[in-house]
Amino acid sequence: MKLDGRRTSSNVEDRRGMSGGKKAGLGIGGIIIVALMAWISGGNPLTAVMEQVAENGGLGSLTGTNTEVTSEQRELTPEEQELAKFSTQILAGTEDVWTKIFKENGSTYEVPTMVLYTDGVQTACGQGASEMGPFYCSGDQKLYIDLSFFTSMKSQLGADGDFAYAYVIAHEVGHHVEYLTGTLQKVHQQMAKMSQAEANKLSVRLELLADFYAGVWAHHDNKMFGSLEDGDIEEAIQCAQVIGDDYLQKKARGYAVPESFNHGTSKQRMKWFKLGLQTGDIRQGKTFECSDAEL
Repeated sequence: MKLDGRRTSSNVEDRRGMSGGKKAGLGIGGIIIVALMAWISGGNPLTAVMEQVAENGGLGSLTGTNTEVTSEQRELTPEEQELAKFSTQILAGTEDVWTKIFKENGSTYEVPTMVLYTDGVQTACGQGASEMGPFYCSGDQKLYIDLSFFTSMKSQLGADGDFAYAYVIAHEVGHHVEYLTGTLQKVHQQMAKMSQAEANKLSVRLELLADFYAGVWAHHDNKMFGSLEDGDIEEAIQCAQVIGDDYLQKKARGYAVPESFNHGTSKQRMKWFKLGLQTGDIRQGKTFECSDAEL
C-alpha cells in the first residue's frame, strides 16, 4: 500500500508492555489462532473454536471475569514500532472514509479507539488475550490488537502483506460500523434466543457484512488516496480465503462441518469483500436479506 505522507490516527491507546488475563471472545483472528493452536498440539480445532464461541458469545464481543493486570515494560523493536505506525495510518484511513460515508447518508460517524496491547488486556467486555487475535468490544467501542498477530498470520497461514493486515483492521472497524447502525446489537439479541446451529447462521451473516464493509473502506480509501498497489488486492483475497471456516476445518480435520460455520466459507468471505471493494456502495451489503444459497 502507498501510505507515505498519510496521517496517523490520534484515537489510539498504546498499552503494549502490559500483560493480564487470557480469557476473551473471538475476533477475526481468534478462529485462526484457537484452531491452529489446537491443531498443532494434536487437539480438535473445531471443538476448541466452538467452545470459545459458545463461552464468549461469538465474534465482535467478549465476556469473562476480570483478572489482575501487571505491567512489564520492555523496549519495543523497530518492527513493532513500524507495525504500530502502519496500523494507526490504516485506522486514520477508516476514520476518513466512514466519516464521509456517514455524512453522505445524513448521520455522524463516531470514531472507535484502537488499543495496542501485549499478551493480555482489560476491556469493557471482559479480559482480552493475544491468542484470540484482533477483536472489537462494543462495550467501549474499541478494537484491540496485539501486533504479534500479524507475524502469526504470516508464519502459520501464509497470509502476508500490508493490505492483508489492513483488511484485518478494516474488518474489526466493520463491526464498529455494525454497532453504530444497530445491526450488531440486534443480531446478538436474536442469537441469544436460538440454538447454536441457528445462531451460527446469523453469525456468518454478521461476519460477511464486516468483510463487505472492509471492502467498502478499501474502495473509498483508494479513491481518496490512491493507496492500492499491484498485488494488494490479491493479498487481501488470500487472507480471506485462508480464514474461511471450510478451509480451516479441512486443514485441521480433513473435512468440514457446515452447520458449525460461524464466519463463512472462503468463497463467501472473498465474495463479500470483493463486492464491497468493487462497488463501494454500502447499500449492496445485503447479507441479511439474501438466501443461504445467495450468500
